[in-house]
Amino acid sequence: MFMMGMLPMIASLVGSTSVAVGFIVHLLISVLIGLALTLLGAGLLDGTLRSALLGVVYGALWWVLGPLLLMPAALRMPVLTVDGSSLASLMGHVIYGLILGLIAAGVLRRR
Repeated sequence: MFMMGMLPMIASLVGSTSVAVGFIVHLLISVLIGLALTLLGAGLLDGTLRSALLGVVYGALWWVLGPLLLMPAALRMPVLTVDGSSLASLMGHVIYGLILGLIAAGVLRRR
């Protein structure tokens, strides 16, 4: 994400161009998305494979919602534009979702 120059674009959502601000905004969004899966998907995260698959789908869903729809719309840019950098972003979102699904399932099992 840093190599693709996305952090200043994310920072522009809050009126900045700072890489550090973009990183913090991205982390905050990631935490909110993670909490949403943990709270809303509690009944679905019951097995390792199922949790991993749900996480992958959730990550891919947020790839479409975030960088392809919501962020471009908020910045008045074309939506649903897929190029090389957005495909790399898809991989990052899928890996995030996979890890998130497994961690959320582990947290919920301990309750």
